[in-house]
Amino acid sequence: MNIHPTAVVDPGAQIAEDVKIAPFVVVESDVVIDSGCEIGPHVLLATGARLGKNVRVFKGAVISEEPQDLKFKGGSTVAIIGDNTIIREFATIHRGSDATGKTIIGSDCLLMAYTHVAHDCIFGNKVILVNSANVAGHCKLEDWVTVGGLVPVHQFVRIGCHAFVGGGFRVVKDIPPFIMSGNEPLKFEGLNTVGLKRRGFTAERISQIKHAYRLIYLSDLNVSQGIARIREEMEITPDIEHIIDFIEHSERGII
Repeated sequence: MNIHPTAVVDPGAQIAEDVKIAPFVVVESDVVIDSGCEIGPHVLLATGARLGKNVRVFKGAVISEEPQDLKFKGGSTVAIIGDNTIIREFATIHRGSDATGKTIIGSDCLLMAYTHVAHDCIFGNKVILVNSANVAGHCKLEDWVTVGGLVPVHQFVRIGCHAFVGGGFRVVKDIPPFIMSGNEPLKFEGLNTVGLKRRGFTAERISQIKHAYRLIYLSDLNVSQGIARIREEMEITPDIEHIIDFIEHSERGII
């Protein structure tokens, strides 16, 4: 192991042999760091941190500190970071509360500088939080979500796969999959067409998704009527099924 002599590492931590730990890092007990990880200077890996393979953590980041939840009484909870995820300068990720016991960040994610992920959040893979985005507790972000800079996300919000949130806007309701959102209050701004094309979606597949959202957002129908029309006149592909399921299970309502 390449551990700088100024680092403070609890003997109870489990650290793979090829991990690199920079000066003034603190690694508390009950921490697991898998192979290929690089931990930058002044990082705190608090109790409950679980880092997968090839995770890079930059200067001053804090992972698995106690949740900012007054009900939390210090139970054994974790913050799980997936393989190949990058956590930039001064980002903070809090471990789970007693409600679920875990915060999960998927694989291949990028959390830019000064971002915050609160307790009990669940992120899928390939999620990007741009600088200073702040995600409150119990939020769920599906695969390939991008949240713009300076965006606050309200607790218990869900953001569907491949959705894009413009910088500086407030997210207080659920954002369905595949779409772009912006403006104040936050609203549907069309499909995330550029992102979908980059990820290999065919023109036919994009056209089907676009037609579904035309019925939901760009017709004279309310949301329930739009879903009914989708079921009546469209082929229910996996994409369309996911849109319907996401909207029907929204507790906060959709933007």
